[in-house]
Amino acid sequence: MSSEEQAAPRRRNPRGQGQMLKAQLVDAAAKLLATLDQPETLTLRQVAREVGVAPASVYSHFPNLGALIEHVLRLRYDELAGLMDEAARSTADPLSDLVARCAAYVHWGVDHPGHYRTLFGGRMPADLVAASAQGAGADLLGSVGESLSAVTDADGTRTVERQWQAGLMLWTALHGLVSLYNDHGALPWPPLDDLIAQVISLHTGRPAAEVTALLSSRRQ
Repeated sequence: MSSEEQAAPRRRNPRGQGQMLKAQLVDAAAKLLATLDQPETLTLRQVAREVGVAPASVYSHFPNLGALIEHVLRLRYDELAGLMDEAARSTADPLSDLVARCAAYVHWGVDHPGHYRTLFGGRMPADLVAASAQGAGADLLGSVGESLSAVTDADGTRTVERQWQAGLMLWTALHGLVSLYNDHGALPWPPLDDLIAQVISLHTGRPAAEVTALLSSRRQ
């Protein structure tokens, strides 16, 4: 075994603290997924080496690599969904709710580019990660779609399909903004909130200045 493959010395967890090792494995997998040039090549051996345990130790908490990655994905989805819900919790009207959710989404994605890529980069092979794990992101899309409908279809005349499509188009724009901003940060981008305001304005028909004012009030 090469020196690279040898597990680093690690202090044993006290008896009864197996959950500590599980948390360490999850943290290590999340870090590697966020930083590897090719996250789809992640192996259990790499995760074990990052923590400093033998690869066999992983199996006491996760039956395979896919289960570990699925756990990481669900935690990250929950984290982002929680931030969006919290941002919108004290809003007073539908547009403020939508602005808060979109701003939280975009800023989280820009502040955590590696974790954002893990969730939305589309690099995980389908045979490795269960569809149900990636499907957890549908809740995020649903929250944005419902918030958008409250602004643009208050009387509920659109079909469910049209509402879903409108939400999908808005999410596509937000995703494109985050991805391009992260991948091409050297470009002379306008302020991020200005970009968010323009996107929301285009999808709601509300003046960009009105959206900008809501974004500014949230920073105060």
